[in-house]
Amino acid sequence: MHVFVTGASGWIGSHTVDDLLAAGHTVTGLARSDASAAALEAKGVTVLRGDLDDLDTIRRGSAEAEAVLHLANKHDWANAAATNASERAAVETIGQALVGTDRPFVLASGVAGLAQGRPSEEADPNPFVGPDSMRGGSENRAFDFVDQGVRTIAARFSPTTHGTGDHGFIALIAAAARAKGVSGYVGEGTNRWAAVHVSDAARLVRLGLEQAPAGTRLHAVAETGVPTGAIAEAIGEGLGLPVTSIDPADAVDHFGFIGQFFGMEMSATSDETRALLGWEPTGPGLLEDIAAGAYFDVRVA
Repeated sequence: MHVFVTGASGWIGSHTVDDLLAAGHTVTGLARSDASAAALEAKGVTVLRGDLDDLDTIRRGSAEAEAVLHLANKHDWANAAATNASERAAVETIGQALVGTDRPFVLASGVAGLAQGRPSEEADPNPFVGPDSMRGGSENRAFDFVDQGVRTIAARFSPTTHGTGDHGFIALIAAAARAKGVSGYVGEGTNRWAAVHVSDAARLVRLGLEQAPAGTRLHAVAETGVPTGAIAEAIGEGLGLPVTSIDPADAVDHFGFIGQFFGMEMSATSDETRALLGWEPTGPGLLEDIAAGAYFDVRVA
């Protein structure tokens, strides 16, 4: 297939592009910067220059491809409204370009906030609806296009898609430990985060693009839930720092914006995903990656 990928040079996107190319697919990637464009071209990817606000380019890339993979997001936590608006506009543009084609459209989503008191499951509907909700309600908006002849698939990622080179949530938590001189967890540290290695996540996305039927929710989850206290202990051991509990009221001050999430329960299962696609994670676990030093040379801007 010829696949158009937004976020093609990002953390998950770059690994997914590699997996797609290795499987014999051709890729066109959206690139915002010269550096991103050069990195994609070096892999043999056709580049379209633009960003998430360049809807004409996104429309063109979607219309000319046989499948679309939407992984880009501004992740501007200081301006969530603008981030949500751009996400929704991009999803609407892609969906409209694919109406009546029966082509696959895989978009990134997440497992956070799907269930209360238990790990979230693929059958759990996404509660975020409408342009003012988290991610602009993009998962539900994308599924609106199923009845219009689009093979929409949601790839719900774990809160940590980990590996060497990751600059995401775990890197931020490790950076806070360096800055504060202690490795912290929120409250009792018993809340859990689902986790998946980036190589497994990339393979899942490709399999979903190839096989999943319209309306499918996939969970990129290898470990149902790693206790956040155990995450803090692994970071503390790796950095040679003491480990301590942080009062929930002080979490944002200690960790930065990630403190809003580090105390949340974000566990999830992937039983239905594994059965549907024959997907079995093979990469290292989160605590293994931390112990191996994946986050100790990372510098977060």
